[in-house]
Amino acid sequence: MPDTAFGWLVALEIALAVVTFVALCFIVAPYGRHNRGGWGPTVPSRVGWVVMESPASILFLVFYLLGEHRAELVPLIFLALWQLHYVQRAFVYPFLMRGGGRMPVSVMAMAMLFNLLNTWINARWISEYGSYATSWLADPRFLVGVLVFLAGFALNIGSDRILRRLRRPGSSGYSIPQGGGFRYVSSPNYLGEMIEWIGWAVATWSPAGLAFALYTVANLAPRAVSNHRWYRQTFDDYPPERRALIPFIV
Repeated sequence: MPDTAFGWLVALEIALAVVTFVALCFIVAPYGRHNRGGWGPTVPSRVGWVVMESPASILFLVFYLLGEHRAELVPLIFLALWQLHYVQRAFVYPFLMRGGGRMPVSVMAMAMLFNLLNTWINARWISEYGSYATSWLADPRFLVGVLVFLAGFALNIGSDRILRRLRRPGSSGYSIPQGGGFRYVSSPNYLGEMIEWIGWAVATWSPAGLAFALYTVANLAPRAVSNHRWYRQTFDDYPPERRALIPFIV
């Protein structure tokens, strides 16, 4: 059973989700197309992504290996799913980026701190506090959750590819993305990531997974709305039928 400290850390992440959502409804995080001065020293965006996302891959493995259930089949599958996302996010995505953008050190540091918290509670749950018999592989929650996770991952990766191909090597401007999930929403990459971690929460059926899914929505939904607003203000010919995050709705 989880100890008291674990429960408090899960509660802390849920509280952070609420605070983050409220804050991001009023403040747009200053990186990417929303980059602006006044947030202190900066680092190249590629460096920032590697530094802030790599703990979620490396330390997750370290924390996972501390668990009693580390050699069991279902936890190993969860480990593989987690690493599928974070190896790509920390060690592939940054080196595919085009342009010479910069990221505030403050943003990088806050992301690192969150990743430390989130990595600990999710790794400890799947390899120590959770209990997953092999029969969990046939449970509808596992099957649906994994399918949802993989669908979100595919949408996230495909949308990032479309965005990347908009920018030729050496260029730094923005243009209207077309195709894929961009036919329906302005930020299908964010929608894909939200779908991923909702799938994770279902597949693991855990308080740690729920906390992460809530935080992901709280963090990315306001930014998707900000991106949508930015596109409409920047491009007069932006597709009027396109929504911010959820097709045909929001």
